[in-house]
Amino acid sequence: MKKFLFGGADIKSGAANFGILVLRLYAGLMLAFSHGLGKLPPSEKFVNGVAEMGFPNAVIFAWAAALSEFLCSLFVAVGLMTRISAFFVSFTMATAAYKHISTGKGDPESALTYLAIFFAIMLIGGGKLALDRRFSK
Repeated sequence: MKKFLFGGADIKSGAANFGILVLRLYAGLMLAFSHGLGKLPPSEKFVNGVAEMGFPNAVIFAWAAALSEFLCSLFVAVGLMTRISAFFVSFTMATAAYKHISTGKGDPESALTYLAIFFAIMLIGGGKLALDRRFSK
């Protein structure tokens, strides 16, 4: 379980680990502060949008989405529980992209871009410059 939460690919290249750090910091901080923070606490409009998608207990799912976009993105940025946090963000972004595509409202481009980035980070892990490395030993 520890390896699943805090593990990742063992990348030996310093440049590759620095690249992962830049990607984590950029994607994590941008999503957290440009999208996630504005959803906390979830507005009635956001909760209604979640309900329209067919989720039961829309308030709970709206909170989950908002916390995923904010808190899990921050966790990815610092490299804490990177893989599981990136999973939650990826799921949230897949849901957002689906909503944009299925309703024809809004542009799915940013949701799909974040989905691709966070999905890759989920597979790779946080790299050697992540806080996860302190807990994986």
